[in-house]
Amino acid sequence: MEKVRVRFAPSPTGALHLGGVRTALYDYLFAKHNGGDFVLRIEDTDTARYVEGAEEYISKSLEWCGIIPDESPEKGGPYAPYRQSERRDIYDKYTAHILKTNYAYMAFDTPEELEQIRKEYEARGEVFAYNYITRNQLRNSISLPEEEVRKLLDNNTPYVIRFKMPVDRVVQMEDIIRGKFSINTNDLDDKVLVKNDGMPTYHFANIIDDHEMKISHVIRGEEWLPSLPLHLLLYEAMGWEAPQFAHLSLILKPEGKGKLSKRDGAKFGFPVFPMDFYDKATDTTYKGYRDEGYFPDAFINMVALLGWSPANDREILSMEEMINEFDLYKVHKAGARFSIEKAKWFNQQYLHKKSNDEILSIIKKDANIPLESTNDDKLLKIIGLMKERATFVKDIYNEGKFFFHAPQEYDEKGIKKAWKEGSKDTLSSLSQVLEQTDFEAENLKQTIHHFVEERSMGMGKVMMPLRLALVGELKGPDIPDLMEILGKEETLERIHKAITTIN
Repeated sequence: MEKVRVRFAPSPTGALHLGGVRTALYDYLFAKHNGGDFVLRIEDTDTARYVEGAEEYISKSLEWCGIIPDESPEKGGPYAPYRQSERRDIYDKYTAHILKTNYAYMAFDTPEELEQIRKEYEARGEVFAYNYITRNQLRNSISLPEEEVRKLLDNNTPYVIRFKMPVDRVVQMEDIIRGKFSINTNDLDDKVLVKNDGMPTYHFANIIDDHEMKISHVIRGEEWLPSLPLHLLLYEAMGWEAPQFAHLSLILKPEGKGKLSKRDGAKFGFPVFPMDFYDKATDTTYKGYRDEGYFPDAFINMVALLGWSPANDREILSMEEMINEFDLYKVHKAGARFSIEKAKWFNQQYLHKKSNDEILSIIKKDANIPLESTNDDKLLKIIGLMKERATFVKDIYNEGKFFFHAPQEYDEKGIKKAWKEGSKDTLSSLSQVLEQTDFEAENLKQTIHHFVEERSMGMGKVMMPLRLALVGELKGPDIPDLMEILGKEETLERIHKAITTIN
């Protein structure tokens, strides 16, 4: 078997979408499973849609995801350059070659002429296509006399190069995911291969690049399925062996029909990009998974299972485990519905697996978490108590702010539920007992139980107002654990403040 070589070839026309991340990931997993190479190629010939900073964003996103190319514009490689805009000499050579075959021709029709023809067709209730029927009546090197073509060229008349689609041929196709199918060429039009500025369109450039870079398998989205017959015929026209193809199904929006888009992210309030992306044109910042607090390995694990199932329906897999198991033949044909709740679940699982020390390191590096002078021992205890309740590292702080700051106000519903007529006296008596108590969680637990039993009270009559005094609302970890971390002085201060503040 020839060496497996795959490529991920995004256009720098915006942020890298979730679907693009999955394509890159499947490329990477397939290459590494087969001991092959993963190539990053930038298809930047669409200058009209080029977005400044998009290429750098794509590279950084892949790096954050752990999808590291073997060859790329930054890293270089044996088939450089890896940006299409830098490969013009290569394209020119093959443009000259295809014009010598019977598979291409020059078309001199202006955009205005073609638009007029389209309108005439529409007026008759028909749809215009530049194809085997119409090309003989249009301005091109097939329909025009040779001397007229020469004259147009001598006058530097702009032209495009179109593919000459064969007449009434059945193209047999095979896709690794979708199996065998076919199409008649009479249903296809003559696509533009080279624009009037001499640059190839996607169809021609990617065929040339894949051949030059010895790409063995092309893994891409199903939106490229309609282009497959043209691409296979282009390989035939050039006399090259075609790679194997695999077209991935869509990632579907959380509800309703259609594929997941950035508008769905904005509508439902979740990210569709790996990292935050600022769009200058619209002055909009789109959310990214990294900046929302997701772990890269949790994010990638989630993305991998949007269309592929490992053995035994396992859900938590490391990159190494995914590489060992990945099989293109087990990728699903049907679309995969995205769920933000499932994405959060994955992050939660990865958070729970991390040690308290690992989480401490992450918290201390997060500029958005104001730890002030809290020492590491206290932080480790807080992490131990809050980790199982959290989905993101930031939740440990956001949901546990009461560890760091005394309540400034008290939840009204909590007051109505917990603060009864005798609550002040109860907490006042308890505070006197706590003054003489060793502040270790197990000892505090026994002291409170003894206090309750001695007075023949229900546990709720003590614990609920005590929690309200310490937290400000009726939530949080076990009270003795909380009191141990706060310490005697802080605990008593909060109790006294509640006694004097809550009516």
